[in-house]
Amino acid sequence: MLLLLPPSEGKSAPTRGKPLDLGSLSFPALTPGREEALDALVDLCASDVTAAARVLGLGPTQTDLAARNADLRSAPTARAEQIYTGVVYDALDAASLDAAARRRLRRVAVTSSVFGLVRLADRIPSYRLSGDTTLPGLGSVAAHWRRHLGEAVAEGVGPGVLVDLRSGTYAAFWRPEGDVARRTVIVRVLHEHQGTRKVVSHFNKATKGRIVRAVLTDGGTPARRPRSRRSCATWAGTSRRASPRPAAPSSTWWSPSSDARPGPQAPNGPSPGRALKRRRLAASSPSRPPG
Repeated sequence: MLLLLPPSEGKSAPTRGKPLDLGSLSFPALTPGREEALDALVDLCASDVTAAARVLGLGPTQTDLAARNADLRSAPTARAEQIYTGVVYDALDAASLDAAARRRLRRVAVTSSVFGLVRLADRIPSYRLSGDTTLPGLGSVAAHWRRHLGEAVAEGVGPGVLVDLRSGTYAAFWRPEGDVARRTVIVRVLHEHQGTRKVVSHFNKATKGRIVRAVLTDGGTPARRPRSRRSCATWAGTSRRASPRPAAPSSTWWSPSSDARPGPQAPNGPSPGRALKRRRLAASSPSRPPG
């Protein structure tokens, strides 16, 4: 099984650690693509920081992020679980998982504009490169990784289920095809308000993080993609109510909430898994991947 996450836009920058070693990263088949992406990004940011900031979509007060990219090959690294920050990773809270669940972190992979795909134990530097960027000498970042990721994802998922929690930007890096598509569940989280369902960024990201945490804590490994909406929800440990109609290939989990605003749990509040169980989960099969 493979749980596929998007990266965070903001990242924690380690102050010390070993420099980047591409040969030590998971998915070694991606090394040539990583070299190309690194060369393009480093060359851009080393030549003209102000111009690089414009290409990267950074504001005038963020040129330090472009300057940091120029030193990626020698910059300190840390485990990816420490580099990626933000709502998804706060909700996952990998550091607080018990020993058994932490061993299952190998089931999680993060889509990266620089490295293609990394596991949470891989050591990487902090970088800034959004998935919708076009780099001189490389072209569209998404198109670059579409040429490389198929084999790596197939290796990561093996004969099991792929749970795709990526946002639309990073879904464009690679789309499930063939046998992998038949074993893929695409997760989309919607907020329900007065009978209307829509994506709410914070709730969407927090719920995806909690889903991953619940799956890692539960420890189950389905041999195939769940065939019904009810079994999708039950397998994820996130619901007691769901529609039983069969789900089509590359189905979507819908997770509507109440009108209450999402927020962090109180220190003595329910665990993420239990909190998820109180939410209703139903599934649908949209004609295109989620945004």
